Amino acid sequence: MHAIRIREYGGPEVLRWEPLEVGEPGRGEVRVRHTAVGLNFIDVYERTGLYRGELPLIPGHEAAGVIEAVGPGVSQVRVGDRVAYASQSAGAYCEARVMSTQQLVPIPDGVDGRQAAAIMLKGLTAQALLRQVHRLRKGEAILIHAAAGGVGSILVQWARRLGAQVIAVVGSEEKAQLARELGADHVLLEAEDWAAQAKAVMGGRGVHVVYDSVGRETFFGSLDCLRPRGLMVSYGNASGPVQPFAPLELSKRGSLFLTRPTVFDYVPTRAALLRAARELFDLIASGAIRIRIGQTYPLHEAEHAHRELAARRTTGSTVLLPSTAA
Repeated sequence: MHAIRIREYGGPEVLRWEPLEVGEPGRGEVRVRHTAVGLNFIDVYERTGLYRGELPLIPGHEAAGVIEAVGPGVSQVRVGDRVAYASQSAGAYCEARVMSTQQLVPIPDGVDGRQAAAIMLKGLTAQALLRQVHRLRKGEAILIHAAAGGVGSILVQWARRLGAQVIAVVGSEEKAQLARELGADHVLLEAEDWAAQAKAVMGGRGVHVVYDSVGRETFFGSLDCLRPRGLMVSYGNASGPVQPFAPLELSKRGSLFLTRPTVFDYVPTRAALLRAARELFDLIASGAIRIRIGQTYPLHEAEHAHRELAARRTTGSTVLLPSTAA
């Protein structure tokens, strides 16, 4: 078995393909042989040290696979079961992993392993953003940044399903076409004055909610396109973390609300995890949400995948494929 490890923080070159001793599962644990691993911006944050963990570190928080061994006391899953997970602890960039059954979700029929790996963390994030952080209602207007990306593409489709008016912001004409295909009502380009255009689309009133995964470059523009008492949901740092600012910035724009959620606070128990995953998988099975895997890379080429993601040359979800994948 092999894994991608980082032994120091830095650029994509610090991602190293190294041998891995996996071991046997203990009580309440299983060994999962990965068939697909999801790529997310949190992996970049951990590689660069924006989010710091104990080194050496195996990155990755999202994967799918097949159970190949079970430890004592395990009854809810068995060898051969297909499972997926979004884990708060890193460690997914590997060919096999021992982990607690409490983090695992069964993959239903009709969803393949690559889809499951592509949507566990992203899809659960979308579920939290639209159904818990703010329970989106029919007729509300929202703005979604990086709308052609992994989380963004799910948000667009799910929000339209809920009856919201969706303004999508993207980085290129190619991504604009994808956002239109996903169902966005209005598509704006990052290179233009998207904040002013968003307010114009809404007749000068602004949107109810902004979902911003970009961070530093878009933060104040996002505040500017909200209506009074609107909600700013800052859930990512693709362009870097937002710099400190005075709370007065919220009041002078109309008594705005600001939240910085993390998905794991919204699935704090296994029961909550299974409920959220069931809602997500049901929408995929019904065809209401289409999962677009824009690109795949061999797991051992994670360095290249990170360069493409950081340069925002990817669309939809990105999946890393272990060489041992069935």
